[in-house]
Amino acid sequence: MLDKRAQILLKTLIERYIAEGQPIGSRTLSKYSGLDLSPATIRNVMSDLEDMGLIASPHTSAGRLPTPLGYRFFVDTLLIVKQLDTGELHQIETELHPDNPQRVVTAASQLLSQLTQFAGVVMTPRRRALTFRHIEFLRLSEKRVLLIVVTPDGDVQNRVLFTEREFTPGELIEAANFMNQNYAGQSFEDVRQRLHGELREIKHDMIRLLSAALEAGNKAVAEGNEQYIISGERNLFSVQELAQDVTRLKQLFELFERKSSLIQILDLSLRGQGVQIFIGGESGVNAPDDVSVVSSPYKVDGEVVGTVGVIGPSRMAYDRVVPIVDITAKLLSSALSKP
Repeated sequence: MLDKRAQILLKTLIERYIAEGQPIGSRTLSKYSGLDLSPATIRNVMSDLEDMGLIASPHTSAGRLPTPLGYRFFVDTLLIVKQLDTGELHQIETELHPDNPQRVVTAASQLLSQLTQFAGVVMTPRRRALTFRHIEFLRLSEKRVLLIVVTPDGDVQNRVLFTEREFTPGELIEAANFMNQNYAGQSFEDVRQRLHGELREIKHDMIRLLSAALEAGNKAVAEGNEQYIISGERNLFSVQELAQDVTRLKQLFELFERKSSLIQILDLSLRGQGVQIFIGGESGVNAPDDVSVVSSPYKVDGEVVGTVGVIGPSRMAYDRVVPIVDITAKLLSSALSKP
């Protein structure tokens, strides 16, 4: 635990570092902290904070800067969130009107980027149930079958199935007719769970064909959607501490390219309440220490279906970014829900 004096000095140091981007010395802390302390006392407190791992001293400067642990203490304990500017609030309300779900999700990503000048990301709404309207099987060769899936909204997805034996065209038609007549309109997952219990009269190898079709169909419909929309990645080239380090920039853009890693961060937010802040590698993925993700879940008709967020440097104005993410999540929820 830090005493009040140490908390004030740490808060002042982080706020000044966010504003200035340079290591902060005792003279700056004396000027901005509002504390009547001697330079020697300030240096002693700074030394204690450094021993605790909350701040660090670069070799080239007498000043100090926050560590990921220092940022974590700051956002958990010392952060005071500002009210959103009236103009910015109006801009978000104007852009996030409920006309087209895909357009409003893209607009949310672009707004987050424009308002923060970092990268804005929105995990697209997850479908509650992946269903099919119609399926067909088409023989390609001896042990290769093309699965054609038509979704309720008319999308068509194709997948190649590799079978253990050759199926005749008649058998493929029979299997497709059985699925369409008995299960059309249901989710692939529900059908898969019921399949073995209800198909005792069908040959074992036919069950394998249908099981493979259900698994492939589930993936086909799921992969038909982009998992997230990201805007403003190039804004990060302008961030001083990232632009000066090619290795960190490369690490960050590898994070964008590895969809599974970014989805993992956004998934963490789905399980939480309100705005969450992940600093560096806290999310469990290989993110640079000086990169943070500020995210919040959003809902459709009361059910959490996705995440909005901002990816930027750890040296970001959290007091401003947090309300931008919070309001965007709430207004996106409203725009996508039924009136």
